[in-house]
Amino acid sequence: MENRQEILLTGAGGQGLILASIVLAEAAVNDNKNVVQTQSYGPEARGGASMAGVIIDIDTIEYPEVTRPAVLLCMNQASFNKYLPKIEPGCTVIVDSTFVSGPFHKDYKVQSFPITRMAKEKLGRDVVANMLALGVINAATGIVNRDIFRESIFKLAPRGSGELNQQAFDLGYHLYEEGPGQDVGISVQTPQ
Repeated sequence: MENRQEILLTGAGGQGLILASIVLAEAAVNDNKNVVQTQSYGPEARGGASMAGVIIDIDTIEYPEVTRPAVLLCMNQASFNKYLPKIEPGCTVIVDSTFVSGPFHKDYKVQSFPITRMAKEKLGRDVVANMLALGVINAATGIVNRDIFRESIFKLAPRGSGELNQQAFDLGYHLYEEGPGQDVGISVQTPQ
């Protein structure tokens, strides 16, 4: 891993991206890294624009805003359309194919995964798509130690949902290992 990693999580309000960025930041701190987390969202409670940035570095972070993301997550088409033109070629772009259909530019490393659909089909809850997305991101980058990440998820997940959110994170790893555009051919036990 390079010393500095900038991650931009984008989508719609209600998709849990702010919580995801807080979990990512907490996990990185617990992995002995320096972190800055920022967030921005529209006035709507659900459906408005939502963006969260996380900077992770082993050195001091002198500028607190994401300016050159190494990873861009787009959980809906509007965020894909808005943020893709603002990033530099070479950035890894992870999109939720449940809601994002492209167009995918060859200048970017676009990886398309059915994040929300898999959360709903395999875990019965699309609200954990944010943790599934974090699993995909961490599997792709190795930014944070996986066990430390899982502990942070359990600690910060809404009360009573720690195990489900950890399952979603692990499902993200499986989804990444299967490869972009693929469904996960594994069975995940749904909590009762």
